[in-house]
Amino acid sequence: MTDSFNQRKSEVLKKIDKSSKGSWDKPIQKLCDKINKQENYYTTSSCSGRVLIMIDQEKKAKGLFNWISHKKISFKELKKEIEKLKTNIPIKFKQDPCILHVACKSIKDAQALYDKAKRIGWKRSGLISFDKRIILELNSTEKLEFPIMQNNKLLINDEFLETIVKDSNKKLERGWKKIKELRKTIP
Repeated sequence: MTDSFNQRKSEVLKKIDKSSKGSWDKPIQKLCDKINKQENYYTTSSCSGRVLIMIDQEKKAKGLFNWISHKKISFKELKKEIEKLKTNIPIKFKQDPCILHVACKSIKDAQALYDKAKRIGWKRSGLISFDKRIILELNSTEKLEFPIMQNNKLLINDEFLETIVKDSNKKLERGWKKIKELRKTIP
């Protein structure tokens, strides 16, 4: 089991980033690096949190995202992106929390990392795979999601957009703080 874990870890860490962004999110990179240096863990995917405008549908598909930011946003920036939209397709605003997938050598290792993350506030976390690989998903709770456009008509006004920007930026900052706190707990 140890040999296959180490082999998979080596193979995964050599792979090219296949995310739509194509690179690590800066706020989570040091945490991932620290985890990947641990003998019993390696990361398989991560996101430090993001803000996006997207087609409002359940299934993932190509072309779903109209705009994505992994940084804090401004009212002007968000308003500009919304004004570009000309569609009868329902559109929603979404602010996602930080998320991290970690392969663990054993259930005991997964439990140890889970306990650390849970104490810091990564409340929506747990095992998502324990068949071929033990994968722990660490998921924070800072999230917003609601429709903003229907039938080419904007459903929200500028005052609401300003509130969204402030709230989203606060939630991103809280998530980044949790990332830093988790990084401090790992030797």
